[in-house]
Amino acid sequence: MNHSDRELRAQMAGRNHTVVTQFILLGLSDLPKIQALFFLVFLATYVITLTGNLLIFTLTLADAALHTPMYFFLMNLSFLEICYTSVTLPKMLANLLSEDKTISFTGCAVQMYFFLFLGGTECFLLGAMAYDRYVAICYPLRYTHIMNHTRCSEMAAVSWISGLLTSLGHTSVIFTLLFCGSNEINHFFCDIPPVLKLACGVTYLNEIAVFMVALLFITFPFVLILVSYLLILLTILKMTSAQSRHKAFSTCSSHLLVVTLFYGTGIVTYLRPNSAYAPVTNKLLSLFYTVITPMFNPLIYSLRNKEFKGALRKLKENGFFLMSKRWSNA
Repeated sequence: MNHSDRELRAQMAGRNHTVVTQFILLGLSDLPKIQALFFLVFLATYVITLTGNLLIFTLTLADAALHTPMYFFLMNLSFLEICYTSVTLPKMLANLLSEDKTISFTGCAVQMYFFLFLGGTECFLLGAMAYDRYVAICYPLRYTHIMNHTRCSEMAAVSWISGLLTSLGHTSVIFTLLFCGSNEINHFFCDIPPVLKLACGVTYLNEIAVFMVALLFITFPFVLILVSYLLILLTILKMTSAQSRHKAFSTCSSHLLVVTLFYGTGIVTYLRPNSAYAPVTNKLLSLFYTVITPMFNPLIYSLRNKEFKGALRKLKENGFFLMSKRWSNA
């Protein structure tokens, strides 16, 4: 055995001796009083997110008036947001109350997998929703023919499958690396940038791979959204009626606001080199697309939506009717 072989084996032995089997999530802050405040705030946020998205999902299923392509995609988005927040928030809430902030190596990989799966799916769902609005405004007479049930189901299926494949590739690339140094993740969940910083050796190629996949799977739907809204804008400007223009703008405003919140923070987080990674900034940006956007989605889509308000009103009336009927029977 030559000198270089002995040196390599010694290095591997040393690495095997210190291989990481679990991680520690440092969270947002290590101050006890602030952690208690964070727990109350994020618990309220989680409850609001679950309630709002579950309400949209239930109403869309129950009310026949909402069985349209737009609400079909919104129902998918609401179900996704329920799962999306449940990937990160319960663990973060538990860590805020406990001194044990560890997460197993496998648990970290699973959390990252589902986080990327659902995040990637949301990118494509938002793109599908933009295309739906484009067809509705630019080709209103052909809308029901183009956006039929089969087409909508295929677009939703492609969105979920694309997210699944994206997360599988990302997670496989990262968790086949060797982690043999620090096990402290300076974040509140297992996100790509902070985990990648803990990997041993040169991770430049992995950073490039993550960047390229993110560029493809984030930028492609984003470009589709931009093109759709550019064509929508051109169509709206050609409308002669001010009422028609206002209606078209109000139809798109909710979706455009959600896209801005979700994509704005996501692009800044993932489409930059790991060397530019700032833990505090990244945590704040992550809060937008993991906590704030899922909470505001139901409010953004429902507050100015007449169909949703009508469905909610019918639900209340039916609820009161059932209650009064029970009381009368009693």
